[in-house]
Amino acid sequence: MDIRNIAIIAHVDHGKTTLVDQLLKQSGAFREHQQVAERALDKNDLERERGITILAKCTSVVWKDTRINIVDTPGHADFGGEVERILNMVDGVLVLVDAAEGALPQTKFVVTKALARGIKPIVVINKVDRGDARPDEVHNEVFDLFAALGANDEQLDFPMLYASGRQGWADPVMDGPRKDLAPLFDLVMSHVPPTVLDKEAPFAMVASILDYDNFLGRVLTGRVEQGRARLNMPVKVLRGDGTAVESGRLTKLMGYRGLDRVPVEECEAGDIVAVAGLEDATVPDTIGAPELGHPLPAIPVDPPTLAMTFRVNDGPLGGREGKKVTSRQIRDRLLREGEGNVAIKITESNETDAFEVAGRGELQLGVLIEQMRREGFELTIGRPRVLTQKNEETGEREEPFEDVLVDVDEPFSGVVVEKVSRRKGMLQDMRPSGGGKVRLTFHMPSRGLIGYHGEFLTDTRGTGIMNRIFTGYEPWAGPMEGRRNGSLISSEGGEAIHYALFYLQERGTLFVDPGDKVYVGLILGENSRGADLDVNPIKEKKLTNVRAAGKDDAMLLIPPRRMSLEQAIAYIEDDELVEVTPSAVRLRKRHLDPHERKRAERKADSEAA
Repeated sequence: MDIRNIAIIAHVDHGKTTLVDQLLKQSGAFREHQQVAERALDKNDLERERGITILAKCTSVVWKDTRINIVDTPGHADFGGEVERILNMVDGVLVLVDAAEGALPQTKFVVTKALARGIKPIVVINKVDRGDARPDEVHNEVFDLFAALGANDEQLDFPMLYASGRQGWADPVMDGPRKDLAPLFDLVMSHVPPTVLDKEAPFAMVASILDYDNFLGRVLTGRVEQGRARLNMPVKVLRGDGTAVESGRLTKLMGYRGLDRVPVEECEAGDIVAVAGLEDATVPDTIGAPELGHPLPAIPVDPPTLAMTFRVNDGPLGGREGKKVTSRQIRDRLLREGEGNVAIKITESNETDAFEVAGRGELQLGVLIEQMRREGFELTIGRPRVLTQKNEETGEREEPFEDVLVDVDEPFSGVVVEKVSRRKGMLQDMRPSGGGKVRLTFHMPSRGLIGYHGEFLTDTRGTGIMNRIFTGYEPWAGPMEGRRNGSLISSEGGEAIHYALFYLQERGTLFVDPGDKVYVGLILGENSRGADLDVNPIKEKKLTNVRAAGKDDAMLLIPPRRMSLEQAIAYIEDDELVEVTPSAVRLRKRHLDPHERKRAERKADSEAA
């Protein structure tokens, strides 16, 4: 059977997973009347809740006696490591672009990688049924983008379809019959080259995806680059430098058929398969026959740009809400994550019982923390910080920079430009994008974006959309202002009392409710002034013989501000931590004791001087 291997790449929320749903349905991958969830490939709970793809997934369909292996990829730049590995496995890509939003930063990032590999893309302008669609302008934008990224003449002569993934049709012209996705299937067959690989050479494949199965253990997925693999055949594993990692047998060999992984007896060059039975092999090792002489080349992955410290929960409430609380359990879990996710780097920290976790962005690390929290872990997390490097030629300190694309309603453009400028952002372009909106393009240090997203949504009344993409390292941009407000810090431990909180809410914005557990050093809220303030949240009303009718009824509390995990991580300063447990997200000071805090402040001030 002929094989075509394709990846679907696009910016977040442009409709990749929905389109794959329709491809599966129209190819007959589902039985008649089979009940299938919407966005069937997003199986992970977090993916379903957030409506985003976090992990790359493989599926396959049969069209006119040809097997088309499809890889659905994440749209967020934070999960770019997944996308870079996937391009190793495919011969063609569908570039999906929203007919209203156009080519956004993540589209640019992935297309750059695909063009560099010489892949000739197919462009699908999706969601043309939107009321604000502008398909012809978007077509020109995509052409300009390809040209700017150095596409060759063949790549610039890309075939294009107009489509609606939700309605399940694609056509080469806007006013076509809008019947089904047959034109897309036929275009994949004619435009994506069949896999031409040596089927007689010794078996070899590069592991591109690693996941865990409760029954099979470690499962590695990749494309067979040469030769044939059979069930139970002996294999060896080679690292990129040629060192042998282990020898073993392929105890399970599985192919992708629709949404399922199905056991197969044999596979050959060009197939995308999953193998089990290896203890130490990981991404991007080469798995091959015993006679294989050298490893296959693998795409280098861009380095991490952001790091956080993961520590044990050493607060007074530590160990009460989670099952996994020791540094050994945290270490094992992080090392397992680092194995399968090549965009994450784990190192031991200088602090005791702490680990440095470096990744692509706050969202990627936030997702990892949320997964660990749901697995029963308790952690404390430090403020994110950018990873700098030294320029070998000039000796200058350099930091990561990003291009930021902002779509806002016109009245809010002024406040966004002002806030971003304070964070060392430089306005590159400003143009109307229709419907009373303005598109702003900034170039700024990644450091300036830490903690800004929540403020941005507040400033734009929740209507602004911000997209960002890492562009490279540039000279350090200098000091940057941090949070302007201090914290309200608990000076006592116990349970917060309504009476005390009523009088504290005059001081600022509270983060806790009456009855919440509090301890010395816990951050109760945001002070309306710039300095930190120690307050007592468990102070009770002194009882007297005088009764005033209705006085206590008037003590109304403003509902507290509840932060999501990502908001909490973005909010804290260097001397603060986020305490994460299965049932709570709390903010606390790094040093809980007020005397220790004072000593640490004096030490920091003397070092700064």
